[in-house]
Amino acid sequence: MTPTSASRPLLWPLVPIYRLGLALRELQLRKGLKPIRRLRWPVVSIGNLSSGGAGKTPLTIALAKALTARGLHVDVLSRGYGRRRSALPLLVDPGGTAQEFGDEPLVIARETGVPVYVAAERYEAGLMAEADEFKGASERGSEGARAARDTASWPGVHLLDDGFQHRQLVRDVDILLLSRRDLTDRLLPAGNLREALHAAERAHVIAIPADESDVETEIRARGWKAQVWRVRRRMEIPHVDNSLDGPVLAFCGIARPDQFFQGLESAGVKLVARMAFADHHNYTERDFEGLAKEARDAGATTLLTTEKDRIRIGALSASLPIQTVPLRIEIENEKAAIDWLIGRIPGGQIESASLG
Repeated sequence: MTPTSASRPLLWPLVPIYRLGLALRELQLRKGLKPIRRLRWPVVSIGNLSSGGAGKTPLTIALAKALTARGLHVDVLSRGYGRRRSALPLLVDPGGTAQEFGDEPLVIARETGVPVYVAAERYEAGLMAEADEFKGASERGSEGARAARDTASWPGVHLLDDGFQHRQLVRDVDILLLSRRDLTDRLLPAGNLREALHAAERAHVIAIPADESDVETEIRARGWKAQVWRVRRRMEIPHVDNSLDGPVLAFCGIARPDQFFQGLESAGVKLVARMAFADHHNYTERDFEGLAKEARDAGATTLLTTEKDRIRIGALSASLPIQTVPLRIEIENEKAAIDWLIGRIPGGQIESASLG
């Protein structure tokens, strides 16, 4: 298990080294020493500044569903963190395992039904996605598939999951999740920020928690020109056979476990014990022995965890029933937000109108 504090004062002397690495990478990008490539379809990136826990995956799911509902063909490109390394890009099989594809790609694939591709280089994943769609359209005799050879205008969009720092792939829209916590955080390794706050100037959209209006005030005070979306995190608490009416042990291996535990308590779940593992933790039989003992000692009758953790658990079984709590993100004034987003996608307005 790992500490959840965002401040590690003993590591402050290492921050200048990390900052130097960021500056070197920025120089390489500006001088063209690192290749920056463009896919045929437009790319919408969803990311954040901190190392995990911002809600990127739930927002990616929400956008995939909203854009699909408007008639656009959507796929998701992901690194597939935690999967077994493969030199080749892969199309995620929703019935697969976290070891094959990573936990977040599997959650997205199962929740949205859209194609999800994983690769160390998201450009390679995008090429595979476009080739697959073109092949499928050709086999269906689509006239649009023939036209796609010669034009970048195509009723499709790539969603780049966790892509704000992946700048070697050109994106048409950068969506950045930002919270009050980020505004007072520090750079890695002393804090959780992967980039300094001024990197937010690159964002076209900054998505903030709906209950943190002071964040928007700070955004405007800094002169950032991005659109501001207000988003709400919502837990879907299961109530199967009233099992959650009794004492519950909650466990997770995510970047910010405190958010998960606090959300459960706010929803009225009776937590009698909690266990936090490292982010993207791979569970073992020994872990479940420890969970069972903790549950017995606390008098818990049910285990509760996140979607990503349930995927990483795989075929492991526990002596108590395990319930899963999906996390959803809702965009305030979603219609206006999606209208704006489609307007920023090259060809998006024309294509969605023709399909809708």
